[in-house]
Parts: sequence; structure tokens; C-alpha cells
Amino acid sequence: MKRYHLILISFFFYAAAFSQTADTVIYAQGKILNASTKEAVNATISYQSLPYGNKVGMLNGNTYRFPLFDKEKYAITVEATGFATAKYMLDPAEANSERTVIKDIELGLPSSAATVAESTHSAGKVMRLDNLIFDRGRAKISPSSYPELDEVAKMLHTYPGMIIQLEGHTDFRGDPKENMKLSQERVDAVKTYLISKGVNKNKVKTKAFGGTQPISRENTEEAHTINRRVEARILEN
Repeated sequence: MKRYHLILISFFFYAAAFSQTADTVIYAQGKILNASTKEAVNATISYQSLPYGNKVGMLNGNTYRFPLFDKEKYAITVEATGFATAKYMLDPAEANSERTVIKDIELGLPSSAATVAESTHSAGKVMRLDNLIFDRGRAKISPSSYPELDEVAKMLHTYPGMIIQLEGHTDFRGDPKENMKLSQERVDAVKTYLISKGVNKNKVKTKAFGGTQPISRENTEEAHTINRRVEARILEN
């Protein structure tokens, strides 16, 4: 009888431990979409834990859901015929109140097709100004940025019907209000430069996002640099 009680007690401890583990597992889930049309795309989704890849898995379909065991970060790779391969990192620290990291993945054109699409300058196209540099914490444009901005001005002169929207982003550190103010000042500075090159002010809209739309939530200087950006979105052409 004593042995029976010990076995029964052990069973309850095991059940409690299992229940606690199940209740604290974090899941990753999302949809796979066409970046242009927002339609669902069937893809092959592979994932592995970081940094050693000792936990791996593969799924097929236009949605995914899998557990992020041991609160480890996971790398996810999405491949679909006719689209460029997409790679992201999923961080369990970004889980919501339901212990879920939600990440919808949009697939774009492969690089060769993207080049053709860019040459058409179609509405909706977003161009990141990678060589646009500002003084740290300021809206002053570095002279090394002028050649890239001159190309934007040239594009606007070449296509008289084109209207663009300059979208400013900062990293997510610091005061959100100050970040919003800084991103607005930066896109305003770019607009002023384009106007100085003869661009009609009505062809250039501006919008500030501050740190609300980071590309990466990693707390590294490299990630913060990527997040600090200005993009030109073609509204009309």
C-alpha cells in the first residue's frame, strides 16, 4: 500500500510538471502571402532553433504553427515557386499574451523579376534609400547622400505623372514622440532637397513612422542601423 501511495504521488507530480510545461510553451504562427496581391501562397516552410539548429522541422502550406521550445530563437525559411526565398528570425520574447509569436511572411519577386518590376516604376513600389545618411540624432543630410537623392529627382523629372511618398523610420530606442518628430524632420529634409533640384513640391508627400515599424527587433547596433531608414513609395505614375 505504501508503495502504491508513492507511485500515485509521483504520478501527480509528473502530471503537474507536464501541465506546467504545456502551459508555458510559446508558439510561432503566421500566414504566407503574396507581397503584391496579399493572396495566400503555398510554400515550403523550414525552421531550426538557434544558434545550433538542434531542433528542426518542415511544413508545407500557406500557414504555419510550431512550438519554440526552451524559449530559444528560431530561424525560418520560406520557399515557393516563382518567389524570392524569405528568411526571418522568430524571437519568443515577442510573444503576445496568448504565448504566440505572430509573423505573417510576404513573398516578393525573385531578384531578376524585381529588377524588371522596378524599371516599370509601378504604383505601390517601395524603394529603400540605402545610401541616404543623416547625422546621428539629427535631420541633417550627409553630402555623401546627394548622388542617390539626385537619382530620385531625375526619376521624378523623367516620369511627370509620378507622385511619391517619403516614409521616415527611426530605431525603436528612446522617446517615441521624439522619434516620430525626428523621422518627420528627416523626410521633410529630403523633400526640401528634391525641391531644390526642381521637383514640384506637390509630387512629394511625406509620412513619419518613428520607431513603430522596425525591420528587426534585435537590440544590436546593426539592427538599429537597418531600422533607421527612409523609403520612397510610388503612389501614382
